[in-house]
Amino acid sequence: MRRSGALALMVGLTALTTCVSGAVTSAAPAPAPAEPAPTEQALADYIKAGLKAQPVAGTGSACNSGSGTGSGNGSGDCYGGSGSSSGSSGGSATDTIGFGPAQTSWVSAFGYGLQNPDVAPPGTNDWNCKPTAAHPRPVVALHGTWMNAYNGYAYMGQPLKDAGFCVFTFNYGRSNLLQGGGVGSVLPGVMGTGYIEDSAKQLARFVDRVVTATGADKVDIIAHSQAGPMASYYTKFENGAPRVQNLITLGATNHGTTLDGIGALGRAVNNLGIDVLGFVEIFVGHAGIQQTVGSNFVNKLNAGGDTVPGIDYTVIGTRYDEITTPFDLTFLKAGPGATVNNVVLQDGCDQDFSDHLTMLYSPRALSLVLRALDPAGHPGLVCTFNPWLIGGGGSL
Repeated sequence: MRRSGALALMVGLTALTTCVSGAVTSAAPAPAPAEPAPTEQALADYIKAGLKAQPVAGTGSACNSGSGTGSGNGSGDCYGGSGSSSGSSGGSATDTIGFGPAQTSWVSAFGYGLQNPDVAPPGTNDWNCKPTAAHPRPVVALHGTWMNAYNGYAYMGQPLKDAGFCVFTFNYGRSNLLQGGGVGSVLPGVMGTGYIEDSAKQLARFVDRVVTATGADKVDIIAHSQAGPMASYYTKFENGAPRVQNLITLGATNHGTTLDGIGALGRAVNNLGIDVLGFVEIFVGHAGIQQTVGSNFVNKLNAGGDTVPGIDYTVIGTRYDEITTPFDLTFLKAGPGATVNNVVLQDGCDQDFSDHLTMLYSPRALSLVLRALDPAGHPGLVCTFNPWLIGGGGSL
């Protein structure tokens, strides 16, 4: 199977997984400047070198080209920098209500999350939980694009709780088709499609609620895919740095993605003045286009360096990632006052074939997260078989 078809396959799996069902446990809701050559490798090298791809002429904050004329985010900014911003600004963040069952397979979790988009993963959102001396910071777990809080952490949530952490999560970037969420947003369980800048503001409000409820000064963040750069945007541009100690990312699009060359080709064509990404944006949503290599969002995010002082970064990538490509675009370079630990999931564990999605259902990835949160308490790493796309050790 070609990896470039993974997004289409993900949509196809929707039909397969909607037959997966389970009971929802009721619970009280949470309280309220050279231009690169138009090739994949050249664009990837540009991002790695910290350079910026030239935007399409006539685009940017004017929002006056392509299909985005007269639209945008309502503030005069064309966040995507893609040559269009189809749809208006909008979207929201929502709390979870009730809890879904624990899952070991991404496929079954994804299907359950589509049918029950508002439930929390087990082990999360106990608003009476208080951090301990051993684990003084609550953990905020963030889902990726086209996912939600439940299917993002239906596997990791309970083990993190059992390890003694207070874990909190929510649905961010919830937007509809008219708000620019793309065709995927018509499905009830698809979140993380709105502008990433808007999602970062939603994260800021959620973190404030968590620290108020728990009495903690800081939080640790676990972020998958889009949530990695979204959390970094929060620390850099939404005054989030003083609130964060550890930022742990899994398959994060920290330097954008070529999507196996599709995003690179689109960006190259856009940079020649032809708005193809504006058309694609109609399907994948604002957040999807913002994560392509050379986007205005990616360039702004990394213009001052990958990190901010005072934060410890653990960046987990997988060699079999079909969404963040090349997979090492996820890795960060430490700047002053920050530490970075870049980890390849397969180093020391060849039998873990986790891809972009199933890494959230990898026992090894879980052990890496636990070690990042508490090195003394969880020094060991697990190595088990975890297949590409399915996860769960090959079981649905």
